[in-house]
Amino acid sequence: MVVEGYETDKNIEIWKVKKLIKGLDAARGNGTSMISLIMPPRDQVSRVAKMLGDEYGTASNIKSRVNRQSVLAAITSAQQRLKLYNRVPPNGLVLYTGTVVTDDGKEKKVTFDFEPFRPINASLYLCDNKFHTEALNELLESDDKFGFIIMDGNGTLYGTLSGNSREVVYKFSVDLPKKHGRGGQSALRFARLRMEKRHNYLRKAAELATHFFINPATNQPNVVGLILAGSADFKTELGKSEMFDQRLQAKIIKSVDVSYGGESGFNQAIEMSVEVLSEVKFVQEKKLLGKYFEEISQDTGKYVLGVQDTMAALEMGAVHTLIVWENLDVRRYELKNSATGETMVKYLNGGQEADQSNFVDEATCGELDVVDRVLLLEWFAENYQQYGCKLEFVTNRSQEGSQFCRGFGGIGGILRYPADVAAYDDEDDMLDDDVYEGLE
Repeated sequence: MVVEGYETDKNIEIWKVKKLIKGLDAARGNGTSMISLIMPPRDQVSRVAKMLGDEYGTASNIKSRVNRQSVLAAITSAQQRLKLYNRVPPNGLVLYTGTVVTDDGKEKKVTFDFEPFRPINASLYLCDNKFHTEALNELLESDDKFGFIIMDGNGTLYGTLSGNSREVVYKFSVDLPKKHGRGGQSALRFARLRMEKRHNYLRKAAELATHFFINPATNQPNVVGLILAGSADFKTELGKSEMFDQRLQAKIIKSVDVSYGGESGFNQAIEMSVEVLSEVKFVQEKKLLGKYFEEISQDTGKYVLGVQDTMAALEMGAVHTLIVWENLDVRRYELKNSATGETMVKYLNGGQEADQSNFVDEATCGELDVVDRVLLLEWFAENYQQYGCKLEFVTNRSQEGSQFCRGFGGIGGILRYPADVAAYDDEDDMLDDDVYEGLE
């Protein structure tokens, strides 16, 4: 459960960074009044504060009065925000500030500062007419850890790969007797000894795999996938052996033949596994949606789809896993009837937001005032834990993801138990069709 919670939180942080990058990339300013500042872990706040002071002095010499004032205002904003930090947070500090031009041509001051969800290694200070987000994109690169077992007749190596970082965890050598035709009456005894040593070798390799790739705190694998490699049939025997932990067997994503053992074999195995490693995110997505589609095809009643039914099931506490398309264009409106004072919640897409009839109460014809308006994805990210469910974001880039977006409205859930959550009205079906028009 700890691992699941961590994965959910990490996926939400990734989604938040993606959303921030999208907004930052779209922002533009006049002159060079937009500051991008990134401080890696163990950097000094005092160093950057001094640097900003020096930059302020330099910017005072800018000839254009308008640009000079904008740049000085941005530097001052960065200095003020930096005063909130006594030291650089453990994962570093990201700060964007400046004056941007809105869609209607007006100028607006913006400031974003946050600690990344994982350590950021970049160090950056730039004044430009745009924000620079290249370092943030690197945060989105997968940090999933994969396990490697390189096994041949000379020994076994255990390694891990996370992003671009590879690590040899442990390796040991073995001296196995070779096959031979001599021995006469002792041939059977030699064969038996050889098989016994081979069996012991497999047992040791399997036990060490459990030791290195199973987290004792959670009793679950500490890698998202496992690659078996080798130059003989040892890797195949290991993967099929009853001695090999079943929890690790379920994590095997590829078996590759390599020409070498040891570290050379490890490097070769990584090169030969690049494609499958990059697909792991989609494999996880396929597995999740496969389970969802299975509930639907078997008509277990333990599923829900569409905005209205999903929200109803969520309110009931029946949702175990909430599945949402990462680009779902639906907003949650909290509305208040100006005549009666009653409040209600509606879920509207872009097209429905433009339809004023959605802001009039059908029963009383009273006008509905907007109390709160928020992207439903953001609301989920902030509130899903209150409903005791897991939150999973999916793409539309896999076949299953595309089917989920087009056929099921891009929102649904796997339930804890069969529940009757009949749609309130036909509005839900209309919403789901409208949201995904133009997805081509």
